[in-house]
Amino acid sequence: MASKPTAVLLLPRTLDGFIQYDQAQDLLRSKSIVAIEPARVPYGVFGRLSLGLAERLARTQAARLKLPGSPRVVMMFHPFQYPLARALVDRNQGSELWYMLWDHYEHAYDATPKLATRLRLWHDAALRDSALNFAVTNTLVEIEAARGHAVALTPSAADSFPKPEPADSVVAVALGNIGWRYDWELLLAIASEMPELIVLMIGTVAEKQLTGDLAFAACRKLPNIVWLGRRPDEEAARLMLCADVGILPFKVDPFNDAGIPNRILKAARLGRRTITPMLEGVLTYSPAVIRVDGVTQWVEALRAQRATRVAGDPALREWALQQSAESIDAVLWRRLRELGVEVPPTAATGADWAVSDLGERRP
Repeated sequence: MASKPTAVLLLPRTLDGFIQYDQAQDLLRSKSIVAIEPARVPYGVFGRLSLGLAERLARTQAARLKLPGSPRVVMMFHPFQYPLARALVDRNQGSELWYMLWDHYEHAYDATPKLATRLRLWHDAALRDSALNFAVTNTLVEIEAARGHAVALTPSAADSFPKPEPADSVVAVALGNIGWRYDWELLLAIASEMPELIVLMIGTVAEKQLTGDLAFAACRKLPNIVWLGRRPDEEAARLMLCADVGILPFKVDPFNDAGIPNRILKAARLGRRTITPMLEGVLTYSPAVIRVDGVTQWVEALRAQRATRVAGDPALREWALQQSAESIDAVLWRRLRELGVEVPPTAATGADWAVSDLGERRP
């Protein structure tokens, strides 16, 4: 029985740290595609060895790798991977070498003249031997086209990066020391009720004051509460300009009731009101405060302040969301299908990726 056709991704670093993580994850949806993370000997070592020694080391590593099925594709992402990629292709007759360009490698800041020479040597060898070359920018495509190499355009995707809805988001800023005075159960309830809320916490956290506070610990884990630490006033003022409103989620008790936090006036100087609980002292700055009682009123007040800051560009957002790893990988999925490698039914295999004007894709 013939072995199942497979494809191998030679990752230049661990998957989690790979700059093309999203495209790799898209390809790994196929059970016939496997990712090989770097061995104990980093790829950079190949660039510092003599050519003969680098080749022998690569062949030794290739012999030790137990690849599943019948490899039809060995995909490399950096010139220093060429010796191992070449050795794997030679070891698995009928397989193809694929090469992805995501930098002008020999011009890297840490490339000494000697390393740059080696990078150019293996870069050119990979382009020569590869059955499919693809690059992340038009510039790289054009550079190689001028040198007589056909290179497909497959830009970088960002599928795994979170995409909260900009039009719905409310950004609040809490300025000042962070500790006893906060009603952490209240803040936890508000932030949990409003996934569209972003709270910028600017100030020193008094960790010792909050030891054992379960609500505080839960707030620490919420993605929509961002802990920025203490910032100089010049920075804090500019961070406030990124927000719609200030918040003062303090406990209602005699100590807080008599006080007048100066942070209310600071926010007002930047055109931002501050939402507070039903405290009396804050009425000293009555034009600048919005007093509310309970989670429901907090949520209503926060949403009422939405878009005090400048809104984003909806058309640009829509364009960016169309640049998915699957659409970018279409040229790879198409060739994998031609080689008999298992491809998910939903994998895009249409026109190669290209872009003209904002929001317009063309073959």
